[in-house]
Amino acid sequence: MDRRPEDMERINTPELAQKFIDEQIRAIREQVGDKKVLLALSGGVDSSVVAALLIKAIGQNLVCVHVNHGLLRKGEPEQVIQVFRDEMNANLIYVDAVDRFLDKLEGVSDPEQKRHIIGAEFIDVFADEARKLEGVEFLAQGTIWPDILESEAGIKAHHNAGGLPEDIASRFELVEPVRILFKDEVRMVGKELGLPDNMVYRQPFPGPGLGVRCPGAITRDRLEAVRESDAILREEFAKNGLEGKVWQYFTVVPDFKSTGITDGKRTFNWPCIIRAINTTDVMEVTVEHLPDELIDHLVKRITTEVPGINRVLIDYTPKPPATVEYE
Repeated sequence: MDRRPEDMERINTPELAQKFIDEQIRAIREQVGDKKVLLALSGGVDSSVVAALLIKAIGQNLVCVHVNHGLLRKGEPEQVIQVFRDEMNANLIYVDAVDRFLDKLEGVSDPEQKRHIIGAEFIDVFADEARKLEGVEFLAQGTIWPDILESEAGIKAHHNAGGLPEDIASRFELVEPVRILFKDEVRMVGKELGLPDNMVYRQPFPGPGLGVRCPGAITRDRLEAVRESDAILREEFAKNGLEGKVWQYFTVVPDFKSTGITDGKRTFNWPCIIRAINTTDVMEVTVEHLPDELIDHLVKRITTEVPGINRVLIDYTPKPPATVEYE
């Protein structure tokens, strides 16, 4: 069984974070030498911190692959490119796989089938890119300590090279520099590495992305309505001092329509559901009751600025009986 060192101090200060960074840079260089390392860089906290660590340790010998599957939030692919390629001079491969994913998802309404398609397609795209590369002997991953514990407890599969095709997985030795850290420690390390706050303190985001916030069969226009309404919600939370204070907040655009009136004409459009929640363990979730003035402003902006939306609903259901996401 993996064990976190019993004498390891909790990383809760910049000094301890820097100490960890220095230790990991030495360990990475010792393990990797002058060989190349491959990393799937999603832009999430864990993979971003691993990328920043490896860039400091081995520079251009890290090859990052960022796959845009069309289910990311507004501005996220651009942020990954800006932070890592432009600011950190990372060796970054950007893969525009939007059409590939959305074509596979067309007409698929079952939530589990959607998740399977998204997960399997991501592995296929990443494997395709890996096959094009030569001289790469290591695979880096953003595995963290809770992943190890949940894997050992049988709660979920450990997200390692096991998901890759055998011809790819057998080529690599794993590099997992943050595997003994908890999420708050990963954030502390990311902050010390100079990653932007909106990446380090990014709110939780599901693996299938906006795919689970577009219930039913995903269509491009409804997916875009989710993306645009989510961007407005995040912008207004930041303006109103709620960013970082509310654990998770997002919009959902369900697959049904209702009548409305826009510019004096009848419409038949989707509703947009707003969900804002707090939790410490995700087993139980409470709702964040939003100020009336903020709700009024969100309703006005979303119905005015997002094509296809004519109603805004607020989901005030805790968990249980509801779950966090809609699928």
